[in-house]
Amino acid sequence: MSKVCEICGKQVSFGKKYARRGMAKALGGSGQKISGKTSRTFTPNIQKVRALTKNGGVKRMRVCTECIKKGRVTKALGAGKRNLTSSP
Repeated sequence: MSKVCEICGKQVSFGKKYARRGMAKALGGSGQKISGKTSRTFTPNIQKVRALTKNGGVKRMRVCTECIKKGRVTKALGAGKRNLTSSP
């Protein structure tokens, strides 16, 4: 399963995890030293969502939670329920 948002294109990014030892200077120590670096991945929080398309259909999409929170996706409701976007 690809970890890519179908709306904003957010995908897996890579970085490093730093292991540190020592006490911080602000706490009275002589400063922290980096004792190791390991590579790691930052994965976006991708959810499978039943979303409404522009022509009124329903499609399953892989969308990040940021797009869901910002309202870039209109969730499709289940059977027997009406969407609030359509007026009676």
